[in-house]
Amino acid sequence: MLTKQKKQNIIGDFETHEGDTGSPEVQIALLTNRINELTEHLKTHRKDHASRRGLLKMVGTRSALLKYVSSKDVKRYQKIISRLGLRK
Repeated sequence: MLTKQKKQNIIGDFETHEGDTGSPEVQIALLTNRINELTEHLKTHRKDHASRRGLLKMVGTRSALLKYVSSKDVKRYQKIISRLGLRK
C-alpha cells in the first residue's frame, strides 16, 4: 500500500521543480512503485484476475509515458530508466 509519506518521498525524489507532481518523471515513478507492489501481490494470489488486469493497464500507461519522454528528450529518458532500474 502506498502511504501518503511514501508517496511524498517518491514525488520529492523525482520532481523537476518545487511542487511538481504531474511531470512524467513523477508519474512514471509512482506507477513503477504501484506495479512492483501489485506484482508482489500477484505472486501470492495467482488467481486474482481483476488485479492482473489493473496491473496490465498500469504497465501500458507507464509504457506510453516512457515513450512520450523518449520522443521529447532521450537523456531524460535514460536518466529515468537508470534511476528506476527498468529495461535491464
